[in-house]
Amino acid sequence: MNFFVILHMKLNSFSESIIRVQKLFDYITMKTALITILLLVISNVFMTFAWYGHLRLSNAGISKNWPLVVVILLSWGVALLEYCFMIPANKMGFRDNGGPFTLFQLKIIQEVITLTVFTIIAMLCFQGQKFQWNHAASYLCLVAAVVFAFLPNK
Repeated sequence: MNFFVILHMKLNSFSESIIRVQKLFDYITMKTALITILLLVISNVFMTFAWYGHLRLSNAGISKNWPLVVVILLSWGVALLEYCFMIPANKMGFRDNGGPFTLFQLKIIQEVITLTVFTIIAMLCFQGQKFQWNHAASYLCLVAAVVFAFLPNK
């Protein structure tokens, strides 16, 4: 074999290795993004219950006569669980820490997840609440915000 044939074979092998490494990197990035989003969803379930769960307890007659300070402490306890998922999600997902998202992208994702989780919980736990056309329109605006947040910076 002549030198150029060997060089060509080595370059092909090297480029295939680079492609495999890129695919592995893409897989890890996608996995990190999905874990980040999953942690944000779990966090927002706790956040929604911390913020609005006491209203459901009051409607059910469980906490109707509780002092405000007890309701606040209960909500803080639930919010602590929220932070146990939110902080790792932001730490893992932030681009400067090796994650796939910029700070603004993380915030936009979190807001969409917050409203989605809130809507599901409100519809399940607060039967009197109705999802109306203007709510859907505002959610579409948030989806547009996500699209704009992920557009390439040029």
